[in-house]
Amino acid sequence: MRQITARRESWPVRGVFRISRSSHAEITVIVVEIQEGSTLGRGECRPYGRYGETPEGVMGAIEAITPQLAAGLDRDGLADHLPPGAARNAIDCALWDLAAKRNGQPVWELAGLAPPRPLTTAFTLSVDTPANLLRAATTHAWRPLLKLKLAGEGDLERVAAVRAAAPRAHLIVDANEAWSRGDYERLVPELARLGVELLEQPFAAGSDQWLATLPRPLAVCADESCHDGRDLVRLRGLYDTVNIKLDKAGGLTEALRMRVLAEELGFSVMVGCMLATSLAMAPAFFVAQGARYTDLDGPLLLAMDRQAGMRFEGSRIFPPDRALWG
Repeated sequence: MRQITARRESWPVRGVFRISRSSHAEITVIVVEIQEGSTLGRGECRPYGRYGETPEGVMGAIEAITPQLAAGLDRDGLADHLPPGAARNAIDCALWDLAAKRNGQPVWELAGLAPPRPLTTAFTLSVDTPANLLRAATTHAWRPLLKLKLAGEGDLERVAAVRAAAPRAHLIVDANEAWSRGDYERLVPELARLGVELLEQPFAAGSDQWLATLPRPLAVCADESCHDGRDLVRLRGLYDTVNIKLDKAGGLTEALRMRVLAEELGFSVMVGCMLATSLAMAPAFFVAQGARYTDLDGPLLLAMDRQAGMRFEGSRIFPPDRALWG
């Protein structure tokens, strides 16, 4: 018989992290632990208000499924009991970790993947004034890939400041649903001129059809519009890239399936994250192997990380220690 526990944890952000709709000086994550004899598996999720999630709601969903998990519910059956989202992600990742430790095999081997290699992650600059972004981008100009959060008004000045400070960096931008059609028509040609190579989620989810009639001088990526594999067929032809996040997909199991389907449908893939600790990055790291873009900088944006966290050397991120996960 398994023992299931879930707990809330608070982690301070390095400064304040701002996007178009919110700002955070601290984050709340949920950690699920599943113990079977002396073997313990862990998973972490980040409840996300944009998707109607709260820490209390996620904890309640986990508690509601505890009897089935204790009785042996496995990863393949989990989707029949929980929808995609944070609660399922934490449980699914805990079950993967449990299986890896119980079988004495790393997760990548259990999943039939190639041995993992280090990756280059984006480093995110949150919404700020052009002057502050100029200073921040100067500090991080050495990084090969920068991601800039946008908010609508003043975005061209923000991007111009970052490009001036970091002329050699690859640059992607993320509007987090903040733009209108007019913003797109006005800004996209200028962003292309400034060397931006990817625009993430310009419009509110549900307005994706606007992209069917708009020019695309730079690639456009779906984030808030794309949760699990069921969204991919609907988005084909509208977006060039999809951002796979385990908290949206509902765990590593669905994220791996989604990656295969996305590539079959002709999308390039970004593997992203919510702002969270290394315990949440570790499973996503395996999905990101070979992806066009990796955006797993969550721990770099926190004031501290958990013990045995992911190893970063600059923007290079290395496979997780099995003491952490997998």
